[in-house]
Amino acid sequence: MAERFETESRKLLGRLRDTLAEDSAGQARLDRIVKLIADSMRTEVCSIYLFRDSETLELCATEGLQAEAVHQTRLRLGEGLVGRTAKSRSVVNTANAPAEKGFRYMPETGEERFSSFCGIPIQRLGDALGVLVVQSRAERQFTPDEVYALEVVAMVIAEMTELGAFVGEGAALSALHQQPVMFRGTIGQEGAVEGQVFLHEPRVVVTNPISDDPETELKRLRDAVETLRVSVDDMLTRTATVSAEQRQVLDAYRMFANSRSWMRRMEADVENGLSAEAAVEKEQSLARTRMNSAADAYLRDRLHDLDDLSNRLLRILTGQGRDTGAEMPDRPVLIARNIGPGELLEYGKKLRGIVLEEGSVGSHAAIVARAWAIPLVIHAGGITTEALNGDPILVDGDQGIVHLRPDDTVTTAFRDKIAMQARAQERYASIRDLPAEDRAGNVVALHMNAGLMADLPSLPTSGAEGVGLFRTELQFLIRNQMPKRAELSALYARVMDAAEGRRVAFRTLDIGSDKVLPYMKPNDEPNPAMGWRAIRVGLDKPGVLRMQLQALLRAANGRPLTIMFPFIAQYDEFRAARAEFDKAIAREKILGHPLPDKIEVGAMLETPSLAFAPNAFFKEVDFLSIGGNDLKQFFFAADRENERVRRRYDTLNVSFLSFLEQIVERCRATGTPVSFCGEDAGRPVEALCLAAIGLRMLSMRPASVGPVKHLIRRVNLDEAREVIHAARDAGEQSVRKAITEWLAKQG
Repeated sequence: MAERFETESRKLLGRLRDTLAEDSAGQARLDRIVKLIADSMRTEVCSIYLFRDSETLELCATEGLQAEAVHQTRLRLGEGLVGRTAKSRSVVNTANAPAEKGFRYMPETGEERFSSFCGIPIQRLGDALGVLVVQSRAERQFTPDEVYALEVVAMVIAEMTELGAFVGEGAALSALHQQPVMFRGTIGQEGAVEGQVFLHEPRVVVTNPISDDPETELKRLRDAVETLRVSVDDMLTRTATVSAEQRQVLDAYRMFANSRSWMRRMEADVENGLSAEAAVEKEQSLARTRMNSAADAYLRDRLHDLDDLSNRLLRILTGQGRDTGAEMPDRPVLIARNIGPGELLEYGKKLRGIVLEEGSVGSHAAIVARAWAIPLVIHAGGITTEALNGDPILVDGDQGIVHLRPDDTVTTAFRDKIAMQARAQERYASIRDLPAEDRAGNVVALHMNAGLMADLPSLPTSGAEGVGLFRTELQFLIRNQMPKRAELSALYARVMDAAEGRRVAFRTLDIGSDKVLPYMKPNDEPNPAMGWRAIRVGLDKPGVLRMQLQALLRAANGRPLTIMFPFIAQYDEFRAARAEFDKAIAREKILGHPLPDKIEVGAMLETPSLAFAPNAFFKEVDFLSIGGNDLKQFFFAADRENERVRRRYDTLNVSFLSFLEQIVERCRATGTPVSFCGEDAGRPVEALCLAAIGLRMLSMRPASVGPVKHLIRRVNLDEAREVIHAARDAGEQSVRKAITEWLAKQG
């Protein structure tokens, strides 16, 4: 039986290929296909439903149902057995369709005569395109062989839909990759930009889904898999120094590459008439469907490995590498599922924006995007399969929205927004060299955050007085091995040179949590944000900390040096870190190297515990920098990577502002300089409130200096503090409403 069906399947695909090769309109092709399938499967009915929009399926062709129902019958996603097939992305096979839960009778189709029903999802790489249905009068379930044959046909229909074989009138037959699409994601970095799509990994397009020479295709498939296996083995051999986590991924690659069941399934697909590429993509689509529905994180990761391996195999079969020869457009917006810091930095600052399907607000990509001050939207699900190189795209990083191929109305409104922002920047340029001084004479020092040499040209043009935070971990993250002390010293010296005498606060290595070095063994921690990270790593691995401190001392070469230790949670940690610095100074002195003429050693206050440290700590530390991003998440017990909770808690919550005010008062009492560093420092209203409660030094991304300075110069911070206290005394949970209303009255 199986052998007969394999033969029938090949015959069906052969007839299907001939039909698709005919020069005819999309509707005519569909009509021929349903007739061909019904005849080959010996069923009274064959119908094809395609999505007209993301929630609606439309009957686009049928053999056996009423012809008048074509393009008239529509179902919502999940409605009826057809909608259920589309929503679950799985086969619905029943001998008695009317008795099935959720069955919907559609009288205009005349389907009341048919009992058996088999619905097959038409999908490509996990994206649902429609449903293929066969029905019979007799009550019977379709056999596994019949279902398999229909799945193979559905896969070919999906490929041909992608290639535009069924383009015709109406939304359901409109050409793919041509309609406007909006993606709603998560804000990774604010800003708005208009540009053209540039795909980090262009899709492999299968143009030959059907083959009439199974033996040749089997040889191509087996040769390609053998090449893949050799390449994975080579990667494992070459990467003896990789972390345990990377080796685990490569071991998973090797396991899948040598999987007999994976190979058997693809071989069966080829024997039934698919090309080698189509067989790989069929398995990849099934893996993506399972990946999208898997609740278990480990299973999702493994399916992700299989998906990546399938991409590698497709590129071997087609000869399409990552570099397809596509030229980067004039205003490139990078589209990727995810991307590492090294790959992103290779593109340089020519990128206008970045859109990722995955990622996190604290990811390496987000750090680089903030450093470059370019808009970033993450969690834009499905954009890599919808976008094509060169497509017009609008990225609204302020709202976390992406418009792909926008219509004229959206484009006009978006350009108006960009023009307004440009005019605002012109206003900010006029006050660039003026102090951030309010109407009462209070002065706020505005500094910028940086992490790359490319950031430093922004220092004089932004209006910032110095660098309040230089992230040193990026130089470690973008390498495959630990950087040498001489390399770091040269880099830090160039940073100081570029600052031209302005203060630069170097934060020592802040790794762990979401920033894992590719060459350091990661720890499997249930909550890495509160785990082995930052100064905890530095004190447990003092050799790395000492090497970095020596590099900083040599870079200063007699000039002033400011460093701060990250994630200090208690006084003893600061004393231990300071002791390591003192040892480094003593060693440099013995070696005869010039020492800085002035040294400041500070700490980042990112945990509530440090706010209650002994007075001795506040007197000993040269300065404190409040790390607002981490402090807020620990204060509210709200993971900033978790979209369900991170937006529930407002920076202008009176509890959080009162806590910050207590820190300011302690610092004032002990004479300890204190600043605030984080995303909120760059948001004008939040920055105003922070300055009003006494934080007179703020550090932010360069593009935020102008807007913050502009607002501070037009208000009285003493009055703003009174508004904050009045709102707190009135029992308000947040001062946002009160301060916004007060600002509206300022004109």
